[in-house]
Amino acid sequence: MKDMIAYCGLNCEKCDAYLATIHDDQVLREKTAKLWAELNQAPILPEHINCQGCRVEGVKTVFCDSLCEIRQCALKKGVATCGDCPELENCQIVGAVISNNPEALENLKRN
Repeated sequence: MKDMIAYCGLNCEKCDAYLATIHDDQVLREKTAKLWAELNQAPILPEHINCQGCRVEGVKTVFCDSLCEIRQCALKKGVATCGDCPELENCQIVGAVISNNPEALENLKRN
């Protein structure tokens, strides 16, 4: 479980991309691609919805792999999660996730 907490504190095991990948669920891939495309106003297709978690080896969505500013920052700083960063409380990069999802902050403090 600990490795499935993303750099931002979200639980990868609850992510639809992760669930679609581990269950090889094409219907969930299609539903997630449609929702994410609308939310991000981007051409996200079902074949883009494959992810095994942002902190573990394996396939990741394009966003999680190379576009997520939070993941890139954590990798650059060499921290396991944002919870290990001394700038967590004032960080604008991860701040939006934490403010919209209190569980993420709890996960970061726990790990």
